Amino acid sequence: MITVDQAQTLCLAGLGILGTEDVPITQAAGRTLITPARATRPQPPFAASSMDGYAVANDAVMPATAFKVVGEAAAGHAWDGTVQTGEALRIFTGAPMPHGTDRVVIQEDVTRDGDTITLNIDLDQSRYIRPVGVDFPADFILPSPRLLTPSDIALLAAMNSATVTVSRKPRVALIATGDELVMPGGDPRPDQIIASNIFGLKALIEQHGGEANILPITADTKDALHATFTTAIEADLIVTIGGASVGDHDLVGKVAQEFGLDRAFYKIAMRPGKPLMSGTMHGKPFLGLPGNPVSAMVCGHLFLLPMLRKMSGLAQVLPTIVSATLTHDLSANGARAHYMRAQITETENGREIIAFDRQDSALLTVLSDANALIVRPIADSALKAGTLVQSIQL
Repeated sequence: MITVDQAQTLCLAGLGILGTEDVPITQAAGRTLITPARATRPQPPFAASSMDGYAVANDAVMPATAFKVVGEAAAGHAWDGTVQTGEALRIFTGAPMPHGTDRVVIQEDVTRDGDTITLNIDLDQSRYIRPVGVDFPADFILPSPRLLTPSDIALLAAMNSATVTVSRKPRVALIATGDELVMPGGDPRPDQIIASNIFGLKALIEQHGGEANILPITADTKDALHATFTTAIEADLIVTIGGASVGDHDLVGKVAQEFGLDRAFYKIAMRPGKPLMSGTMHGKPFLGLPGNPVSAMVCGHLFLLPMLRKMSGLAQVLPTIVSATLTHDLSANGARAHYMRAQITETENGREIIAFDRQDSALLTVLSDANALIVRPIADSALKAGTLVQSIQL
């Protein structure tokens, strides 16, 4: 068996970006920006009022000073003129500052009588102006590669970028194997179970920028597996779930090699997820996940998502490790790295984490309640409450 680090390195070896395409920003969220985006104007493009009030020359601002109101400016409606000495312009948030002014006296700090305002005695000293380019300059560049978030989309729109160049979405073929499986909504026999892994993995893939195609459940026969692999080879990444162990009916590894799989490794020193394999099949990356639901999903986070990220052109592809404080004791770990389902909570004392008592790899209810995995290294000693541990947030 190899380590998780070694397996991740082998899974990622030889992977690269699949290609690029230009998409409108309305379709760019969750995609990887490949070509840096450049702003065409500063933001804001003019000095703007940040409050409702009156635009005046700052040098003239003194308590009880009177000004004549000579006009009005609102957002999208600039006032075309110059404010002279002793004058003020009624101005609203977002409106351009007129010539001759460099301060906004907020409306709460004035008393108005017709076209005359008088400044109150106790004045707010802030100028309430957003300078030109205070958010970003005209030559601002949003760097790449970058996984675009909703906040990035808002920024791109403000930069006047209607389209962006992103990586093509990796197309993933998901193959569930096993005579015991029935699709949700079906009519299972007493000796069958409902297929769940493929749906969790599909959601995981599509949440992280890929396209997942669930192929029909494949029976435990060589002919059925050959037929499924023939269909799956059109995808960018082939993922099998189940059938990767060493039982008489676990045929995935054997048939995959007959079909042309060049296997990089089989079995890793981790739990859950020991019976994992990876390689290339006719030049396409292949990942064989274990059949237990939790094992498949944990391995999805540790191996499948890094592969997707690399195929999408991202630079940082491995799961982010965060530290958290144990709230309870943990016994010593054994000969395999353990990824324990856990719950992280942000408290006034910092980030705290508790592992669930039940760690069976078939318990989806526990995984559903978990928002993190505690990473226990091989032969990790017993840990006391209050110990800082490494974890992966889900």
